[in-house]
Amino acid sequence: MTVFDNVKKEDLRRLGENWKKQPAKTLYEEVRYGKDDVILVLYTSGKLSVQGKKEAVEKAAALLEKLGIGEEVKSEKFRAEKGWLIGSDESLKGDTFGGIVVAAVKANEELRQRLVELGVADSKTLDDREILAMAEKIRALVPCEVKSLLPEEYNHWKGNVTELLNKLHAEAAKDLSGGKHVVDKYPGCAVGDIQEEKAESKYVEVASASVLARAAALKQLDYLSMQAGFTVPKGSTHVKEALQQLKEKGLEFRKFVKVDFRNVKEFL
Repeated sequence: MTVFDNVKKEDLRRLGENWKKQPAKTLYEEVRYGKDDVILVLYTSGKLSVQGKKEAVEKAAALLEKLGIGEEVKSEKFRAEKGWLIGSDESLKGDTFGGIVVAAVKANEELRQRLVELGVADSKTLDDREILAMAEKIRALVPCEVKSLLPEEYNHWKGNVTELLNKLHAEAAKDLSGGKHVVDKYPGCAVGDIQEEKAESKYVEVASASVLARAAALKQLDYLSMQAGFTVPKGSTHVKEALQQLKEKGLEFRKFVKVDFRNVKEFL
């Protein structure tokens, strides 16, 4: 798959009559067109994915470039590996709201190639809405495991966050079993056969795990927003107003935020 950015719906009208409009398959699609062995999917974010057989994709990409439609996003070049690999990554670690999520993905040569063709190499180009659709495709394609702890479960943990991450990464890999475990290295990482910083740009399994972890994190934050009655914020920079709302509503902080975070302790 090839991805183009900054594409508008009206730009695709320049493709010509041979491109046939097709029904959208997700809520995040603006429009999709098909011709021969290639499909063009324009997302609401302005990103256009070119999917299909390699030669057809290359030909379509060349046409888009010739017509000046968008800008091609250069994908990551993953390492060529042999045998089964399990990649794991986490999300929500630095967020005040939400607990913690660790995801793992297992693949061999065949599945590895299919993940690349799926567009996992371009996961960094996807917005929050698109990442949910990509996560569903990954789930349907490869063995995977997701450990999602809500804030109350996170706050019940007696050790530090590094110990918790080591535990969850190890458990996720064990549940998949039968493969070399690659971890996106974090401070204090003590698990995995291979520990590498920015592993999501080197191993497609880790990149896929990062998509699953991010999707699970988004779902968790949506759930907490419903429970709180307002949209809980991501990150930890602009959270004071949300913390104030929790206080005014009389909600239990341990069910929504990481109570060991310094900004939460200072607020309380």
